[in-house]
Amino acid sequence: MATVSLGVTTVKPLGDRILVKVREAEEKTAGGIILPDTAKEKPQVGEVVQVGPGKRNEDGSFQAIDVQVGDNVLYSKYAGTDIKLGGEDYVLLREQDILATVS
Repeated sequence: MATVSLGVTTVKPLGDRILVKVREAEEKTAGGIILPDTAKEKPQVGEVVQVGPGKRNEDGSFQAIDVQVGDNVLYSKYAGTDIKLGGEDYVLLREQDILATVS
């Protein structure tokens, strides 16, 4: 079986999909308690790295995606497909799974 090495620049989302770099999970609680790896929750915030062309309309044109590369977004907890590229965690989402932009 051949090994394929993928990088962020080699992955281009299709349709209305967006590739998001996952922000690291919190190490401590607000009270200062250090969390073990098993107790950490999956982060829901990340930075947009790649954006697809958009959803195709009935007439064949593309509907533009509302987020751009570099935006920080809040997305649904169990949405998307988790991907590991070059040791970094990413999630591939549909545009409808993004809830808000975060500043």
